[in-house]
Amino acid sequence: MSAAAPPQAPPIPAVDEARVRLVLRVLTAAAFVVILNETLMLNALPPLMDAFDITASTGQWLTTGFMLTMAIVIPMTGWLLQRLSLRAAFLLAMSVFLTGTAIATIAPTFEVLLLGRVVQASGTAVMMPLLMTTIMTLVPKERRGRVMGNLTLAISVAPAMGPPVSGLILELGSWRWIFGLVLPIAVLMLVAGGRLLRGAEPGRSARLDVLSALLTALGFGGLVYGLSAFGEGAAGPVGPGWALGVGIASLALFVWRQLVLQRREDGSVFLDLRTLKVTRYLVPFALMCLAFMALIGAMLLLPLVFQEVRGFGTLASGLMLMPGGLAMGLLGPTVGRWYDKVGPRPLVIPGGVGLVASMSGMALLVQDAPWFVLVALHVGISLSLALLFTPCFTAGLGALPQKLYSHGSALLGTGQQVAAAAGTALVVTVMETRALQLMDEGVAETSATAGGVATGMLVGTGIAVGVLLLALGVRAPKDGDAPEGALEPQDKHGAYPEPVA
Repeated sequence: MSAAAPPQAPPIPAVDEARVRLVLRVLTAAAFVVILNETLMLNALPPLMDAFDITASTGQWLTTGFMLTMAIVIPMTGWLLQRLSLRAAFLLAMSVFLTGTAIATIAPTFEVLLLGRVVQASGTAVMMPLLMTTIMTLVPKERRGRVMGNLTLAISVAPAMGPPVSGLILELGSWRWIFGLVLPIAVLMLVAGGRLLRGAEPGRSARLDVLSALLTALGFGGLVYGLSAFGEGAAGPVGPGWALGVGIASLALFVWRQLVLQRREDGSVFLDLRTLKVTRYLVPFALMCLAFMALIGAMLLLPLVFQEVRGFGTLASGLMLMPGGLAMGLLGPTVGRWYDKVGPRPLVIPGGVGLVASMSGMALLVQDAPWFVLVALHVGISLSLALLFTPCFTAGLGALPQKLYSHGSALLGTGQQVAAAAGTALVVTVMETRALQLMDEGVAETSATAGGVATGMLVGTGIAVGVLLLALGVRAPKDGDAPEGALEPQDKHGAYPEPVA
């Protein structure tokens, strides 16, 4: 008699894969809603100044406070996403975001509106690391590029849609509708996600380290606040120099504390810094931070050119920025499919070259070129970033062991917030300094502003060169890159589900 064939594992039903796809679509749609809310406020400052009788520097706290909250909360998501189940983390994020939106909608004073924005940011901060961790956990390697490309569609189109959508809303009604129209959509996402995510894996036991939480707030909060105050002129009780000093010192203590907690292996570490020992994660991480600085520079300076130099209104300016965001988002799924076939290098190197070419063209032509040439160059910047973002997200996180996915995604989100603040401070300071120099030389204010923007774009070109150099070092994930001790299986308190075949 022949030996009996070994029993085979039962195949995963097709319905499981379909359910995972539906879960990812709902999470991506929810991410679109919360990210759209970030840029909806860009056109709302003038009406808010009239409604609450505040100055521009005070109103700017609606942006600075949002960014500051994101910088404080995102580092905590590495711990939070291991402590909570997928369903619990999603419900928490959307409930907090919904609460903040409701507060902002009915805000009777500016202080209450600012509170609503802070609460909104707390929910938004959890959503993106949650979505990236879910993708890395549920989707097999051969399909991650395509799924990450769909995520790029959401995170790229949403910011591009914010200014024109808010401009249209403000043309037709009160600023309160900016939040009021988001409310029912957020409720729908909350209900749909809560139903679909039933039965998700349990969370794992993880102790909250209070000292890490405090150092996170002081470190990342101080760093982002100080950089934002330099760049945006946001008035506050603490000078930017003091804030940066406290932030840097607190970050040094935070790093020391995380190294201590990593050795304990009790789940209390906030950000597992062993992610930075993985070279194939570290290089895409650094590239993403620099690329985000270049993106923020273009998004800040181009509206100034369109509005202050060319004389277009806020709605027209927002519409001119829309093609670039749409191009980046629509190319994202295609880039994801390319990544699954060819890996990251054939995509990120052309992306780096295109970014340098587009940024340098913007620096040379921003003063004299017709508006449609500037729009075309912005589209070139956006397409180049599309070739960079999806491969770097996928390759960087894919190089990590499964237990570090949540920490890697949290670190990416934190790095982007710090890069946004640093990019804002850098390009605005350079632009204003150059514009003042030109005005001292007798140049008209409009021409001086254009000259300052051109100098800021030149700085952005330098950042793009750094992106290109890092792109040369990006590699596809492979086994064996994780640091010693990072590849143990999930602990006894719970495990992530197996990837869907």
